Amino acid sequence: MLAQNDQTAPLQRTPLHALHLSLGGKMVPFAGYEMPVQYPTGVLKEHLHTRAKAGLFDVSHMGQLELRAKSGHVADAARALERLVPQDILAIAPGRQRYAQFTNEQGGILDDLMVANSGRHLFLVVNAACKAADEAHLRDGLSDVCDIVSRPDRALLALQGPHAEAALSRLCSQVDTLRFMDTAPLTVMGLDCLVSRSGYTGEDGYEISVPADGAVALAEALLDDPEVLPIGLGARDSLRLEAGLCLYGHDIDASTTPVEAALEWSIQKSRRNGGPRPGGFAGAAVILDQLETGAPRRRVGLRPDGRAPVREGAPLFGDDSATDSIGTISSGGFGPSLGGPLAMGYLPTPQARHDAVIFAELRGQRLPLRVCATPFIPTSYKR
Repeated sequence: MLAQNDQTAPLQRTPLHALHLSLGGKMVPFAGYEMPVQYPTGVLKEHLHTRAKAGLFDVSHMGQLELRAKSGHVADAARALERLVPQDILAIAPGRQRYAQFTNEQGGILDDLMVANSGRHLFLVVNAACKAADEAHLRDGLSDVCDIVSRPDRALLALQGPHAEAALSRLCSQVDTLRFMDTAPLTVMGLDCLVSRSGYTGEDGYEISVPADGAVALAEALLDDPEVLPIGLGARDSLRLEAGLCLYGHDIDASTTPVEAALEWSIQKSRRNGGPRPGGFAGAAVILDQLETGAPRRRVGLRPDGRAPVREGAPLFGDDSATDSIGTISSGGFGPSLGGPLAMGYLPTPQARHDAVIFAELRGQRLPLRVCATPFIPTSYKR
C-alpha cells in the first residue's frame, strides 16, 4: 500500500530528509518522494505512542495551494471552487476548514482535499500523488476568476495524539484556543505558520504549515519534548485505518463516488436538490441522484475473524462456497489499538448492512468477516 511512485522519475525529498536519516528513518518511495516508513522504534510502538502520547509526522509531500479571487473577495474564490467540489465552500467561516472532493463528470473522486478560509483567500491541502493534476485542474476550471498560487516553499508537519496540545503550547500558547477544524495564522518560534486543529489519525492534534527553511528547527523543537516521537508512514496508515479514514488511490478514486464511499456526510444540504445552490459541480447528476435513491455499492468497515489480516485487493464473497466475487478489500491490516485485524472494502448495498457476514479469500481459503461501523476506535477530536 505504501509504495506509490513513478518508478521512472527521480524521487523528491522533503525539507526534513536529513533529519529523518539522522533519526534512523527507513526511507521508501511514496508518491514520488523518499519518505520514512518507520524509525528504530518500529511501526507498532509508533502507532501506540501516538495514541497514548504524541507523534510527529512529516507530511511535506502534500500539495499546498492558495486560491485567490481576482476581485480580492474570498467569497468569490469560494463560489468558484464550488464549480469543482460538491461541498458548501461559501459557508466556511474565516478561521475554519472543511473536507472536500474534486469530482469528475461520472461523479468519481479525482482527489480529496482540505479547504481553509484564511479570511483573504482559500488555502488548500491536496494529496501528494495528485498535486500536479489538482493544480492543473484548478487552473483549467477557475483561472477566469482566481489566481492559483502553489506553495512549494512551505513544509507541512502533523503533530497528533493526546499530548499534542501540551507539546505545541510550549512553543505557541495560542494553539490551545483552537477547536477541531479551526485554523489560524500563528507565529511559532518566530516562524509565520498556518496551524489547523486537524489530522489523519483520529486523535486530537494539529497540522502546521511552516516555511520550508524553518521546518527542521520546528521539528527538532517538538521532538525535544520526551512525549513526542517521530512517526513514519507505516503507523500513519494503521492509525488512519483504525479511524476509518480513506486513503486516495485505495479506498477512493476516480471510479468511486462520494456516496459509494460513504462520504455523503461531507455534502451539505445547500448543494443538494432542494438547497439554495444544488449541483453546479462535475458529476452532479450522478451524485445528487445517489444522494436521493442510493448508490449500488458502499464502502464498509470489516472485522475479520481470528488474527490474520486481510489485505487490499482480496476478493469478497457472499458465502463461503460462492464462485463470483461481490466486492473487494480496499484497505486492510492489523490495528494495534484495536488488538486485531481490520479492513475496509466495497460491497453491493444490500450486502453492506451492519453485522452482515461475508467472506474474503485468503491463501486459498474463505475467511469470514463481519460488516461493522467505522471508525473502528473512538475519535478524540477537541470540539
